[in-house]
Amino acid sequence: MKYRLITKNDKSYIMCDEIKICSEQDILDIISACFGNKIYSLIIDGNTLSEDFYDLKTKLLGMALQKFIIYNIKVVFIIEKERTISDRFKELVLEINKGDNFRVFYSVEDAEKWLLR
Repeated sequence: MKYRLITKNDKSYIMCDEIKICSEQDILDIISACFGNKIYSLIIDGNTLSEDFYDLKTKLLGMALQKFIIYNIKVVFIIEKERTISDRFKELVLEINKGDNFRVFYSVEDAEKWLLR
């Protein structure tokens, strides 16, 4: 699995922006990378997510979010403003952004501010 370790202001996170995330196994590999590096903060570029993640009927996103909660990993998804997403996905994003485990942002800078606070 390809990922980058980023450190800023003595805090670190894993950046997943070079792989395609298509399955539960891909999520488990990311979780393994977090535990292997003892880093429990993660930024995932929305462009790496397969279309199944954006289609809530597949339950892939729900499964991923549940696993991240179980393993206490803080996660940010970076999604382009121009990306067309369903109303249901937008509703989910509004709910996700209320909690302290996940956020969805449009820029890495905003994601880092939240994740590394």
